[in-house]
Amino acid sequence: MQSILMRCRYLLIVALGLLLPALVSAQGYISRLLNHPVPGGVAVVDLGPDTEAPRVFYKDDRVMVLRDSNDAWIAVVGIDLKTKAGPQPIQVESSQGKRKLVFQVGTKKYKSQHIKLKNKSHVNPDPAQVKRFEREYKEQIQAYGNFRSTGPSNVSLDKPVNGRLSSPFGLRRFFNGEERNPHSGLDFAVPAGTPIKAPADGVVTIVADYFFNGKTIFIDHGQGFITMYCHLSRFQVEPGQEVSRGQVIGQVGATGRATGPHLHWNVSLNSTRVDPAIFINAFAP
Repeated sequence: MQSILMRCRYLLIVALGLLLPALVSAQGYISRLLNHPVPGGVAVVDLGPDTEAPRVFYKDDRVMVLRDSNDAWIAVVGIDLKTKAGPQPIQVESSQGKRKLVFQVGTKKYKSQHIKLKNKSHVNPDPAQVKRFEREYKEQIQAYGNFRSTGPSNVSLDKPVNGRLSSPFGLRRFFNGEERNPHSGLDFAVPAGTPIKAPADGVVTIVADYFFNGKTIFIDHGQGFITMYCHLSRFQVEPGQEVSRGQVIGQVGATGRATGPHLHWNVSLNSTRVDPAIFINAFAP
């Protein structure tokens, strides 16, 4: 009897071993690359078959919908850093009518970072500087909220610069001992003057010199997929300009709230900042 049980267990293990690769291969390339459903991450939701792309909404924001390499329609949902673990609903509108789907958000812990700044106004700005920041912040939120139905050309992104990754996404940040918003992007430690390249085709929506961000560029890649580049020393594009993947858009600097030359790069989906490391296959669970 024991030998029969052992043989059955062996056959079950073999069957599972054969089944798992099939299940993995059933997932499309985009799902395997981007699906990291944690706070600050990305959820890829299978939408099922349809003759045309469904429309998807998450918390009133339009969501990117793509056809994956396995020919399935998927929703690519950005998850806010403040999202708690548990189920999250999306609304789907398709030729089959309206329906609700749910994805699960897991947990992720982020480290802390303490930074000393000589410019005290970059910690506690005066009233005039606060008004300037509020105006600039409004411009950026509007750019993040833009949704063009076309695009993106690719979601597996090139690194905008080749260099060491320094401050990761999601760090709890303390400036001169005072806590501020978590780090909303990924920093590359590279020398001033390093060329910055567009990681995908897109349209430049912002070229501006901001109080905190310094010289800043926004690129709209389509379907609410937006990238931002901060602390630049030089611009090489203009608002409204179409750019191609690999095109130089500017140079690294140390403008704005920066302690030295580096590139701050962030990625936004459905008006939500998410971990850029996901899109360059460098995500750390």
